[in-house]
Amino acid sequence: MKIFNKILIANRGEIAVRIIKAAHDLGIKTVAIFSDPDQNALHVKMADEAYHIGSKELHDSYLNIDKIIEVALKSKADAIHPGYGFLSENPKLIEACLQNGIVFIGPHVQAIKLMGNKVESRAFVANLKVPMTKGVTGNIETLKKEARNIPLPLLVKAAAGGGGKGMRLVKTLDELDETIESTSREALAYFGNAEVFIEQFIENPRHIEIQVLGDKQGNVIHLFERECSLQRRYQKIIEESPSPTLNQETRLKMGASAVAISKAIGYDSVGTIEFLVDPNLNYYFLEMNTRIQVEHPVTEMVTSVDLVKEQILVAAGNPLRFTQDQIVQKGHAIEARVYAEEPEFDFRPSPGEITFLKQPTEKSIRIDTALVEPATIHSFFDPMISKVIAYAPSREMAIEKLIHALNHYIIHGIGTNISYLIELLNSSYFINNQISTKFCDLQIEAFKQNIINRKQSLKPEELALAYLMYHLESTRLKPNSIWNQMGYWRVNPAIEVFSNENKYHFRCIENNGHSTTWNFENQTFYCKILDIKPNFIRVEINNLCRKIYLSEAGQHTWLSFGGHIFQMKRNDLLYPTDFYNTEEQGEAGDKIFSPMPGKLIKIQVNQGDNVKKGQKIAVVEAMKMENQVTAPRDGIIEEIKVTVGQMVDGSQVLVTLVEEE
Repeated sequence: MKIFNKILIANRGEIAVRIIKAAHDLGIKTVAIFSDPDQNALHVKMADEAYHIGSKELHDSYLNIDKIIEVALKSKADAIHPGYGFLSENPKLIEACLQNGIVFIGPHVQAIKLMGNKVESRAFVANLKVPMTKGVTGNIETLKKEARNIPLPLLVKAAAGGGGKGMRLVKTLDELDETIESTSREALAYFGNAEVFIEQFIENPRHIEIQVLGDKQGNVIHLFERECSLQRRYQKIIEESPSPTLNQETRLKMGASAVAISKAIGYDSVGTIEFLVDPNLNYYFLEMNTRIQVEHPVTEMVTSVDLVKEQILVAAGNPLRFTQDQIVQKGHAIEARVYAEEPEFDFRPSPGEITFLKQPTEKSIRIDTALVEPATIHSFFDPMISKVIAYAPSREMAIEKLIHALNHYIIHGIGTNISYLIELLNSSYFINNQISTKFCDLQIEAFKQNIINRKQSLKPEELALAYLMYHLESTRLKPNSIWNQMGYWRVNPAIEVFSNENKYHFRCIENNGHSTTWNFENQTFYCKILDIKPNFIRVEINNLCRKIYLSEAGQHTWLSFGGHIFQMKRNDLLYPTDFYNTEEQGEAGDKIFSPMPGKLIKIQVNQGDNVKKGQKIAVVEAMKMENQVTAPRDGIIEEIKVTVGQMVDGSQVLVTLVEEE
C-alpha cells in the first residue's frame, strides 16, 4: 500500500483535528498551520509539527497559498489536505501543489474547476440527462430580464458558492436588484468570484445528497445518501443517514446518477452530489461538492467506512478498497451542528469566551470538535463549535440518544443553539418526517415560543433554589470565606435570587447542614444535597432529584438544565464597584452599537439622514454571516463613528442618533 510520510493540513478547527486523527491512524506524520488566535488550538497541539502562518485576517493566514506552500516545503510534507471550506475547492492551491511537487489530497484540478462553477456544472450535467431545475445565467441585466420567464419564487446563487453561503430567496421581482447585489457581494468576499445565477426554487423540497468516492484508476462508488433537509437560511443544521424519505428504488437511481456524473469527470477523491427531491420523489441535480463534507460522519457510522482515510489513500495512488456491492447501510445516524449563536435573538452570532465546557461521553455518541477545554470563539471564524452524532439500530433510537446527549452538553459563557436543536429533534414534524428545506424558516417563531415554554416548564424557581443551595454550600466549604466566618446567611436567612429577568425571594425555615427547608410565595421546599463538587450539584427538591451544572462568571453564575441556560445572581453579595458603571450594550437610546464583534462591511446612512425605527443602518460581518444593524427608534443620524472595513465589537458605537426637531 502506498502511503505518505507527512501531510500538511491547510485548515483549522474540528476538520483539522479529524484529519490529524485519520493520518496518525495510518502512521502518517502531520503538520499544522495556525494564525495568531489559534496558537493554543487543539489541532496545533495534536500535530507532529506546527507553524505560525499569519494574523487573524484570513487572507494573511488560512487563505494565503504562498505561505502554505512555503510551510509545506520547509516541513518537507508530501501532501496537503485542505479539509473543507477555505481553500478546499480553490484550483490555485492545486496548481501551486503541482508546481512544487506536492500532492493535493482531493480531486484533480479540472473536476474542481468544472464543478466549482455552478453555471458550468449545470451545463455539463444536463448533457448526461440527469434531471435539474430551470435556470438563468449571464450578466446582471440578463438575469433581471430572463428571471421573469421563471416562475416565482427564485433562488439567486453564487456561481462559486457552497456550504449554504451565497444564496438568497426572491419572492417578488421588486426584491431582485438588491438580492443580486448582496449575493454578489457575499460571493466575492467568500469565494473570490462575484458571478451569480438564478434558478427555479422547488417548493417544499428535500435536500438529499449522495456520497461518492473515486480513485485514480477510474473506479467510482457511492456510499448511499444523507438527508440534509433541516436547514436555516440554506445552512444545514441536522443531517441523517439513511434518508427517511427515499424508497429503495429512488435511492438506487440517485446513487447511479451520482456515480455517472463522477465517472464522466474522472472523479478521483471523496465528493458529494447534491439533489433536491420533490414530494413525488422526483430528484433534480443541485451541485457537486468536490471535498469532504461537514456531515461526513453520518455516512461513516452507517457504512463503517472512514472517508478521510480513504481520501488520503486514493490520493497516494491506491485503488479503492471497496466495491459497490460491499457498501451497505446498517443502523441509523443523525448529526446535529452546535453553533455559537442565539436563537432567541434571530440567531445572531455569539462569539466570546467559553467559561465552562462538558461534553457527552456515551459510547454511541461521537463528537467532532476542536474544543476539549474552555476557549475563545472568535468572530472571524465559522460559528460551528462541534458536531454531535448519534448512532443506533433505528431512527427512533438515534433521535432519543441525540436528544439525551444534547441535554448533557454543557457550554457556558456564550450563546448556543443547543436548546433549538433539542426543540427540532423533539418536534413531531421531524419525528414523523413531515419536513422540507423551508421547514425551519417557516417554523422559527413557533420554535422560539416552544423554547420559552419548555424553559418555563422546568420550574425556574426550583432551579434558582438549587443554585442557592450550591452557592451557599460552596461558600461554606471555602475556608477563607468572610461570609463563612461571619455566619452571614444564618443570621439573615432571607435571600433574593435573580434568574434572567425574574426575582425569587427565599426564606430559610430550617437548616440541618445538607438538608434545608425554604419558603417561597407560601410554598415550602424541602431540599437535600445528594452530591456536590465544583461546577456540579445533585440536589433533591420535594422528592425530585435534579442534576445541575453551574459555573461562575463575574457577578453571575451560569446554570444548565434540560438543554437550557439560566443566569443566576445574588444581589446580597458585594461585587467590584466598576460592575455598576458599565454602559448598556446593543441598540439603545442615542447610540447604536454593533450587536456582536465583527467587521463593518457597509454603512447604509449618511450624517444628517432622517431614519425610521427598523431602518437599515449598517451591515456587520461576523462568523461568515452578514448581520443587519437597524435603527432602534426614529431620529436623525448625528454622527457616524466608524468606517467600512473597521473591526468592531459590542462596545463600539456605530452611529449616534438625535431626536427629530
